[in-house]
Amino acid sequence: MQKKITWLIVIFLSVLAIAFWGSSYYLHSSKNQGILESQKQDEKEFLDFLSQKKKLPQASEEVSLVMVGDISYSRGVERIVKKQNDINYPFLKIQDYLKSADFVFGNLETPITQGPEIPDFEMIFRSNPGTEQALKQAGFSILSLANNHTPNFGEKGLKDTFNFLESAGIKYVGAGQNEQEAYQPVYIENKGIKFAFLAYNDTDVVPAYYGASANRFGTAFMQIDKMTEAVKEAKQKADFVIVSMHAGIEYAGKPNNSQINFAHAAIDAGANLVIGHHPHVVQTLEKYKGKYIFYSLGNFVFDQPQSEET
Repeated sequence: MQKKITWLIVIFLSVLAIAFWGSSYYLHSSKNQGILESQKQDEKEFLDFLSQKKKLPQASEEVSLVMVGDISYSRGVERIVKKQNDINYPFLKIQDYLKSADFVFGNLETPITQGPEIPDFEMIFRSNPGTEQALKQAGFSILSLANNHTPNFGEKGLKDTFNFLESAGIKYVGAGQNEQEAYQPVYIENKGIKFAFLAYNDTDVVPAYYGASANRFGTAFMQIDKMTEAVKEAKQKADFVIVSMHAGIEYAGKPNNSQINFAHAAIDAGANLVIGHHPHVVQTLEKYKGKYIFYSLGNFVFDQPQSEET
């Protein structure tokens, strides 16, 4: 079977969803001309890729995938939802577009669990039960939980999050009740095309106890040896392997060495696409060995209105 995939990258900025390719928004809105110049060739190649995609022979099957950045229903988002009296409010202007894709992937940067309202500027996040239903209604198929906020409420918060997502029929990756679960690939199949998802959290953005172990709930950490083994395993079972990483310097427009080295290693191991989040702004893209790396997709649903980039 001839297989084809449409990569649709959606970036959410200032609660209004804007669908466009990768990191062009940041590059063209930033004053940092050095970044623009260094990425010009990769931008041109990606635009050429999108143009040529339309000219491909008719495939027997086509699967579309939308991937977005950071999502949290905590702090200011919670208060906006309460004011509007509609838990679906953050997605109202974009959900039809999300639902038009076969799969939707995002980074859920909050546990879903009961608790007190989280004040502004607090760095411990929590979203109310019901968030999972809003995510399902918006069209999300799979979420990364490998980040520095999903474990904020400990084992109970993680366990509740797993249960709520499972009850809503949303898959999750990058976290589990033990190391084996956290590091294992998650597979989704549509129209005979199978995708494998893997998600990891950089060790320099979280305390060590956020990592899953043999007897501890937690997230998957960015360890190149483990990732390489997992990608190779997934490659044997799936048509497309996608690696997600939560890494980088917050609000920086370019990736750091940890992001670059991990993304390159993922492609070297056989991944077809690498996406990132954590910096809360859109970072540069790279074409490496013919495969694309989106170092940071920026915010999607988040309460950081302090700048255009966030």
